[in-house]
Amino acid sequence: MATASPRLQDALAEVAAEMDDRFDALLTVPDDPRADLYRAMRHVAIGGGKRLRPLLVFATASLFGVDRECAGRAATAIECIHVYSLIHDDLPAMDDDDLRHGKPTAHKAYGEATAILAGDCLHALAFEVLAEPATHADPFVRSELILDLSRASGPSGMAGGQMMDLEAERAQFDLDTVTRLQAMKTGALIAASVEAGAILGKASPDMRTSLRGYAHDLGLAFQIVDDLLDVEGDEALAGKKLRKDGEAGKETFVSLLGIERARAQSRMLVDQAIDHLRGFGDEAELLRDIARFVVARDH
Repeated sequence: MATASPRLQDALAEVAAEMDDRFDALLTVPDDPRADLYRAMRHVAIGGGKRLRPLLVFATASLFGVDRECAGRAATAIECIHVYSLIHDDLPAMDDDDLRHGKPTAHKAYGEATAILAGDCLHALAFEVLAEPATHADPFVRSELILDLSRASGPSGMAGGQMMDLEAERAQFDLDTVTRLQAMKTGALIAASVEAGAILGKASPDMRTSLRGYAHDLGLAFQIVDDLLDVEGDEALAGKKLRKDGEAGKETFVSLLGIERARAQSRMLVDQAIDHLRGFGDEAELLRDIARFVVARDH
């Protein structure tokens, strides 16, 4: 995390530890035939990843003084969706990956059937967590959180983007199509993370518009950097196989723009994301740090 500011390093470490604790409590292994199902969920949910999406929930919620427990529950729900998507994306029918975060993928460790069920259960748990009164006393807030995450994870969001990604192996996509694909596959859940904090905080329409602009540009910048790292990155740092998109013949921001133009575009998007926060003061510094980190990270 050498590219992260000290403030961001502290926040990342705090959120990583908190999310591990929350998943540890949520996924206690039962003493019955479901044990391997829970072990598979824990295998992927605990001890891996940057926890960027939960951090975005916490950082946005803090702008409005949202209770930490409420923000933590929303962050857990969104991370459940993210982790489920990783389990399913890694399956042989999808990206067919053997490693994730430097350890065997769920289907390699527990078999395909258990991995599929683990993803299904994490998807269901996300909405169970959001629906419970402990997430927010106002049922309308809980309903809006559920609606937004449903849209972000379904055919108009992450899952739809994954379908487009599968089609990318058989079709030549132009820049507009690749941008739409990535806004759905990667950007939608990043946007939902920021939106969750704003929903919990009952932010004004103007504030929500600014935060949506920030999230949109951040999500695209994140994916452009991912494409750059897929070409230039270190597999040991990434903890997974790289350069698969090129081998599969998929068009990416790098293949369409070239390395230097893609890098310049990612920096421009980060500058735009930060500019969307101009109506906020020092309380938004962590969100600004996250944007700078997204473009400077090495994995």
